[in-house]
Amino acid sequence: MSREAEAPPSFWLDALRAAGTDDLRPRAPLTRNATFDVCIVGGGLTGLWTAYYLAKADPSLRIAVLEKHIAGYGASGRNGGWCSALFPTSTAALERSHGRDAALAMRRAMNDTVGEVARVTEAEGIDCDFVQGGTVAFARNAPQLAAAQADVAAAAEYGVDELELWSAEHVEGRFGARGTGRERPLGAAFDPACARLQPAKLVRGLARLVESLGVTIFERTEVTNWFSKRVRFRSALPDGGSVDGAVSATTIVIAVEGYGAALPRVGRHVLPLYSLMIATEPLSDDVWREIGIQHGETFTDYRHLVIYGQRTADNRLAFGGRGARYHWGSAIREEYDRDPRVFGHLQRTLVDLFPAATDAAITHQWGGPLGVSRDWRATASYNPKTGVALAGGYVGDGLSTTNLAGRTLSALIRDEQGPLTELPWVNHRSPQWEPEPLRFVGSNLGLLATGLSDAEESLTRRPSLAAKLMGPLTGH
Repeated sequence: MSREAEAPPSFWLDALRAAGTDDLRPRAPLTRNATFDVCIVGGGLTGLWTAYYLAKADPSLRIAVLEKHIAGYGASGRNGGWCSALFPTSTAALERSHGRDAALAMRRAMNDTVGEVARVTEAEGIDCDFVQGGTVAFARNAPQLAAAQADVAAAAEYGVDELELWSAEHVEGRFGARGTGRERPLGAAFDPACARLQPAKLVRGLARLVESLGVTIFERTEVTNWFSKRVRFRSALPDGGSVDGAVSATTIVIAVEGYGAALPRVGRHVLPLYSLMIATEPLSDDVWREIGIQHGETFTDYRHLVIYGQRTADNRLAFGGRGARYHWGSAIREEYDRDPRVFGHLQRTLVDLFPAATDAAITHQWGGPLGVSRDWRATASYNPKTGVALAGGYVGDGLSTTNLAGRTLSALIRDEQGPLTELPWVNHRSPQWEPEPLRFVGSNLGLLATGLSDAEESLTRRPSLAAKLMGPLTGH
């Protein structure tokens, strides 16, 4: 049995195997030169959504997906399970660079995407525990409350997102949440445009769906380089050997997100930023009554060092956050997926937020890299001259954005002009990250500054100056 089948890289994938619904055995690799109309590099949500919309629009297309491990091995099978309208670039930043109409169009597209994922999964029979209950963002000190108030005010001004500001009394009456140092919560912002789902069920179900539409998925097939209309690969054979080959295709779609940093033609165009998660054992009804989070609700707070969580369908707390350092040369290794220091921080943070979870056993710990562009802006791009399309740079907001990317790339590849192809992220080109050692020093100093900003605000009860200076560097 393959290594992937023996050691799922996340709770989500492990849950499928434990339930007996998916043994995670890799599909057959590509072992010879081949020709397709479309060759998609990467078997995550970006690649699979693109394959889905292309195959639905034109069933005659010969589409292949090449994946180094198994479908959903990367961020698509490891994330926090938020199908949200979040986008890594703020509406204000989009308005400054593209104008108000374009910024609002992007916000409408992201809100519509939550509904589109719901529509497709229901229509196509993908049971991924999709329940839209919204996101509760707790304000745990005065600067966080000010940030929540600013978000709600901005949403009201733009008139697209329907954020609500909840009072301290409402939060305290509904949730067993505490503030930093277990202080009384000061309020929360509620965004209804988010659903809880099981990401491995989504990506693995989507893989089976596109196969039923005639798409061929080759796993254990590592792409080593690509050029206009040609992809080079190296496939792992069952006997431990390997075979090299090439795929000729009219269109090539690059959908590798943070893992692209290891590819020569991506390199410094993306920085792999690690985000880690923990999951508890299933909690009792009494504990959940005290915590207050309902099925379908996701939760976070307004700290600068991002955290995110959900109540799973089987009543666990799945909780994640940033804090893992950037590794020299954008290195991506399996041992980086697990950092005891960060896991300990996540457990302490979860218990500080929800004291009712103090005695909950942690059953799973995992992580992985997400993709960050230099200007923190995602893109969906296509060059008709070379036939190369790409999407990524989601900065952790990719679960739903990948669906928008798939629809957009499908339209661009088929030269179908319309609202999707006019969105401000289409054909956006970000600058490259700095070479080492500047990239290493800058990234880790930024991480340190983010943590210090939270400590500063907790201590002073005033907005952090460091966080304000970092805002323009993170898409705000």
